[in-house]
Amino acid sequence: MTMPKLIFEYDTKNTNHVPTVNEKLDLPEHLIRKDLTIPDINEVDVIRHFTELSKRNYGVDNGFYPLGSCTMKYNPRINEDVARLNGFGNLHPLAGDENSQGVLELMYNLEHILSEVTGMDAVSLQPAAGAHGEVTCCMIARKYFGKSRNKVIIPDSAHGTNPASAAMCGFEIVEVKTNAKGGVDIDELRSKVDSNTAMFMLTNPSTLGLFEENIVEINKILHDAGALTYCDGANMNAMMGITRPGDQGFDMMHLNLHKTFSTPHGGGGPGAGPICVKKHLAKYLPVPRAVKHGDGYKFEYNYPDSIGKVKGFFGNVGMLVRAYAYAKAYGKNLTKVSQIAVLSANYIMRSLDKYYHLPYNKTCAHECVFSGEKQAAKGVHTMDIAKRLLDYGFHAPTIYFPLIVKEAIMIEPTESESKATLDSFIETMKKIAHEVETQPELLHNAPTTTPVGRLDGVKAARQPNLRYEPVCRIC
Repeated sequence: MTMPKLIFEYDTKNTNHVPTVNEKLDLPEHLIRKDLTIPDINEVDVIRHFTELSKRNYGVDNGFYPLGSCTMKYNPRINEDVARLNGFGNLHPLAGDENSQGVLELMYNLEHILSEVTGMDAVSLQPAAGAHGEVTCCMIARKYFGKSRNKVIIPDSAHGTNPASAAMCGFEIVEVKTNAKGGVDIDELRSKVDSNTAMFMLTNPSTLGLFEENIVEINKILHDAGALTYCDGANMNAMMGITRPGDQGFDMMHLNLHKTFSTPHGGGGPGAGPICVKKHLAKYLPVPRAVKHGDGYKFEYNYPDSIGKVKGFFGNVGMLVRAYAYAKAYGKNLTKVSQIAVLSANYIMRSLDKYYHLPYNKTCAHECVFSGEKQAAKGVHTMDIAKRLLDYGFHAPTIYFPLIVKEAIMIEPTESESKATLDSFIETMKKIAHEVETQPELLHNAPTTTPVGRLDGVKAARQPNLRYEPVCRIC
């Protein structure tokens, strides 16, 4: 497949032509451009150019996107319509409380919905993403303990942002290992908890796709030592209406609205990562907070123990509108969302467990984690499997994560996908397992049907070229 030209590479005439302006511009002469080095292309060619490029992109709108730990679910179009309503889409952040009653009411109600779903007492909608929510919770822990405690314990199966967030707040990171069942090693945890422990950060369900079966005991160990417990809520899509982190004993958590609550995900944002806390931590939440005020609502800043602002204005409000629309559309049926997500993950797991090694052979939550060790022994690695999937029209799942699983293949179907789609993916994975045995060269050379073949991922990460420089500009 030939690559399309970039917009700057089109053969054009009068590339630098600037239309004559009849009136004299009221600008200093040295600020008036004589040339404008942009393509001079007619409208239909521009439309065709970008339409062609869009067809070469891959997203959840045009195919299965089974990225484990990322929850790439479908974004309902009603959410987009609601977010574009004039009162939301065109509201200026400096409009003032009296002109922002609609969005204030929405934020107030969304906080209560998230409190109910998580079992927590208070919410801040300000953080702009999951990692931002993590670091905000770490800031609260730092303010809660001051300098009296300086240690944060984190499992080796955690999201990599957990230790990064804690370290940014000046905490010392202590790792605890995963046991043979895929849970926290309780004995090792006990040995590492002491009077200097400020917080334990746990992803539940974990990045292994497993619910922590000892969660009540874990919370008791930490609380008996006077420490706080934090739930990384990135995987809340497995638990809505089934179990609540607040009921499990956690003191605080974050949510990824751009995952669990279906707002757009990927491309660098915008995201939304609200934090939810128990009442003894509510006074530390970021300001301002949306509160009821008489018959209306207002932003309240008078919280002297607050950690302060963590985001410009009031967070990514457009994402909050989308999440609110999603939550209201489902209502109590949010429980069904999680039930289907968990069922789908287990369906994939049990359909493929004879073809790919299953390091933790037990019922999973929202995602399942395989290992490509069996295939690697034959010279075909997880990267090869992922690239071959592209040839069959599927986006690859998450690979090589979590780090504690060799040749990891992490698959999360979400509740969005039909059984027919799951069956097609399963059959493709079986076919690839067969190709490993019979035609390994197909995988080593994959992908071969995509606009771009296999790239040098290491070079792309370490020497990114993020700017287009045309070979020649007609000046």
